[in-house]
Amino acid sequence: MQRRLHQFDPLTVPIHLPSLDAPPVSANVLHPQGLRDRFSQEKIWAPEITDESRKSFEYSKGKGKRVAAVLIPIVQYETHLSVLLTQRAAHLNDHGGQISFPGGRKEDADIDIKQTALREAHEEIGLPYSRVEHLGHLPDYLTITGYQVTPIVGLVSSSEGLIADTNEVADIFEVPLAFLMNPANHQIREVSGPDGQRRFYAMPYESKFIWGATAGMLRNLYHFLSA
Repeated sequence: MQRRLHQFDPLTVPIHLPSLDAPPVSANVLHPQGLRDRFSQEKIWAPEITDESRKSFEYSKGKGKRVAAVLIPIVQYETHLSVLLTQRAAHLNDHGGQISFPGGRKEDADIDIKQTALREAHEEIGLPYSRVEHLGHLPDYLTITGYQVTPIVGLVSSSEGLIADTNEVADIFEVPLAFLMNPANHQIREVSGPDGQRRFYAMPYESKFIWGATAGMLRNLYHFLSA
């Protein structure tokens, strides 16, 4: 029998730490060539294991993980880079209404996990494959809903003319990469439930509340780019 997860409103969860005391990613990295250089380098770094990923191990014992991928699309502008995000349609069973990257489950026809991310981005927001320059990937992220997600990172030449598949996506928006790569904008919130306390990352930006798996993957991008 599938375990029923405790539901809560993340906006009402108390803030444990309003910001983290660590330096932002260097401006030398936060431009197209800086990202290309970083993904071409071999450096020692360690991804964070969030409470969500720890809980995922508990909830999925004896069950196979659902393999999936997301695209972290970094859009190029003359003066800055931004990260393209979506707000999932409210009616979806998994993470409905939440902020996410374009992505979804791997299909048998996908050649590899990179194609999964690119295909899903094309299906969800109409992003052409030709606009995406593949940089690399981050370590898999385990979600509390049983997904093993590979974050594929790509430079996007333009976000003009994107159209959301309204069955899956309620909104498409962008957040400056420099904002997301500054720990001063990373909160830790703590919720109590039947299974004890659980902490998660949140990165509120204007009217958008980025949290959970999306924020966890952005934290790993921060660690990777800071190494």
